[in-house]
Amino acid sequence: MDEPGGLKWQLTLCLLLAWCIVFFVLIRGIKSLGKVVYFTAIFPYILLTVLLVRGATLPGSLEGIKYYVTPNWERLSDSSVWSDAAVQIFYSLSACSGGLIAMASFNKFNNNCLRDALLVPFINCGTSIYSGFVIFSVLGFMAHERGVDVKDVATGGPGLTFVVYPEGLAKMPAAPMWAILFFFMMITLGFSSQFSIMETVISSIMDEFSDVLRAKKLNGYLFRIAVCFVFFLLGIPMTLKSGLYLLNIVDTYVGGFPLLFVGLFECIAINWVYGYGRFAEDISMMLGSKPNIYWKVTWCGISPFIMLGTIVFKAWQYEDVTLGSYHYPGWALALGWLICLFPIVIIPGWIGVRLIFYGGLSGLQKSIKPRKDWGPANPENRTGRYSKPDENMPPAYGGGHVNYAMDSERF
Repeated sequence: MDEPGGLKWQLTLCLLLAWCIVFFVLIRGIKSLGKVVYFTAIFPYILLTVLLVRGATLPGSLEGIKYYVTPNWERLSDSSVWSDAAVQIFYSLSACSGGLIAMASFNKFNNNCLRDALLVPFINCGTSIYSGFVIFSVLGFMAHERGVDVKDVATGGPGLTFVVYPEGLAKMPAAPMWAILFFFMMITLGFSSQFSIMETVISSIMDEFSDVLRAKKLNGYLFRIAVCFVFFLLGIPMTLKSGLYLLNIVDTYVGGFPLLFVGLFECIAINWVYGYGRFAEDISMMLGSKPNIYWKVTWCGISPFIMLGTIVFKAWQYEDVTLGSYHYPGWALALGWLICLFPIVIIPGWIGVRLIFYGGLSGLQKSIKPRKDWGPANPENRTGRYSKPDENMPPAYGGGHVNYAMDSERF
């Protein structure tokens, strides 16, 4: 990190190409994204199966799979295991980062969200388990080639994707073909995540400033270009010769504490501030019935408790991030903590702003109540308590804009 080295222009051009692809896929928002996702979501399963079949035929693959499926109960006392498990779920589901909410907002109003809430996590976890067999079959082959235990070649983070697994592929017969298939799969998976994350960012900002950004199609196109270009510039430092070290520190600190805290605050905000009763009525309006007692206990108690416990456990066993044998300098660790703290402090920071500049405690209490325009955006869906505005609710901020959060017809 102290010696960043020069720019690797090949990586920079690849980064530029990646953001050009992102822009053209998202040029029409969800309309164009929905068509591309059919390929980016399905094709990786084909490649995973091909790689699994090939990996299972390699000598030593069975040992790798045995290591993968054999539990090590002692690791349950390691906070990093719990934190990594939570981060894996949050990342793969786009939970606590807006992805699920943004994509779900494009569904029909009466879409069976309960079915989706059960189906998507099962498919997601099943895919993760399936991918583990693909990875560890090759790691077992590597261990066999080196004459060491599987645990000596297994590693996590970017090193597994960009160093360890490619090394295993290089030892296979017809190595270039398998390397091409693997990295094409990784590119497809990466784009699939990047498309949904970027559409979340873009659609959220466009909804907030809809009077300007949705006034004309050209405004939306120019805004999408600007966002993609800004993120391209932010990614350039990772194309330096020391880019892998920066990628590792960003990857480490942007997950973990931020996602756990955001998830905890979301549970508190929805179930204790907005109120589980209101939330259950909203779901009943869409599905015809309220969630059963399982969901109430989980959302109001178990999930917040687990996340709070994981936060405390992780803080208690915290260790500075490393990459192999490399130990980061103090300024790099400070940068990592700034990355970690920014998405966390913005939440209590917003509360502080409401207290200081918007009427103190009474202003804060008013700001956490549902607004007059809160509810389904389409008039035909405004039933029950949304059929008539509640005069006790505070007025809408920003001039009473349409509430796009519950609008399934916007693009």
